[in-house]
Amino acid sequence: MPHAMMHSMSAEMQQCLDNCSSCHDSCTQTAAHCLKEGGKHAEPSHITLLLDCAQICETSADAMMRGSTQSATICRACADICRACAESCDAVGETQCAAICRKCAESCTKMASMTM
Repeated sequence: MPHAMMHSMSAEMQQCLDNCSSCHDSCTQTAAHCLKEGGKHAEPSHITLLLDCAQICETSADAMMRGSTQSATICRACADICRACAESCDAVGETQCAAICRKCAESCTKMASMTM
């Protein structure tokens, strides 16, 4: 990240960026793991949700970093998808991914309510 951008970024935004990055990584890795596990882990709806979550987390982080006027809208969508993904992960026993998704949802909800 450029040095000048780091100084103008709030601690809340930096935390949200970190949470989005962690969630992206976790969902991507969990999707690969679940495909190997098979059965209920590899149900198309679960895999699709994991990949949707990973993608919206990356999009949300990108929007925040560039100061998009749509950041709040994207963060709200990210929070909604992260919550849905957490529920899906809980249903198949992927509790670590679920926890990371919930943490991201919380920080994205906060960012969506702030003026960016």
